[in-house]
Amino acid sequence: MPILTVQALCSEAALFSVAESQHPEPLLYGITDGKAVGTYLEQKFRLFLKDRYEFVEGNSASGIDFPELLIDVKVTSIKQPQSSCPFKSARQKIFGLGYSLIIFVYDKTDDSTNRTATLNILHTIYVSAERTADFQMTRGIRNILENEGNQDDLIAFLLDRNLPVDEIEAANIADEILINPPIQGFLTISNALQWRLQYRRVIERSGQEEGVIAVYRANP
Repeated sequence: MPILTVQALCSEAALFSVAESQHPEPLLYGITDGKAVGTYLEQKFRLFLKDRYEFVEGNSASGIDFPELLIDVKVTSIKQPQSSCPFKSARQKIFGLGYSLIIFVYDKTDDSTNRTATLNILHTIYVSAERTADFQMTRGIRNILENEGNQDDLIAFLLDRNLPVDEIEAANIADEILINPPIQGFLTISNALQWRLQYRRVIERSGQEEGVIAVYRANP
């Protein structure tokens, strides 16, 4: 079997989205827990790929679904397009998560007659790793740099934005930013015990920004 590549993963995600949107699933009937729906879809997508490609499966140690490709799969309802991800470092909010995302955005409908549910996939979006930082955080930093900002300006901004760091770490990050300015990110990342990733902007901007790719979009 061929080795799974990023391009193949995106192509197969589009085919999977079409097929899944037409599949009535008894197991999901009446289920309102988004995590259960997400687990179902992620496992089904992985099995879909295993019939066609060779790849290393993710585990709790790697923390992402396709560790060799550095891609994680996220599944979210269009009603509240968000999910959580592990917090590794405050730097993720500025420089990105460190891996890319494939995001399936669904609208679930239940058929009470047949007692089945259908996950209508509305959007499937690939967000490259360098675009996975926080939108407002990276925009603010880039604006400071464009306006001749220095280390003090950056430290003040990071602390004002409640980045979960102390002043010493803020100074270290400010020095890093001056050497390596961040690329504009497109996620909204909320501080919590885990990061909360929100996807409304990538849904709106997919296909319009470099690194935010509309892999699949349902016909309106």
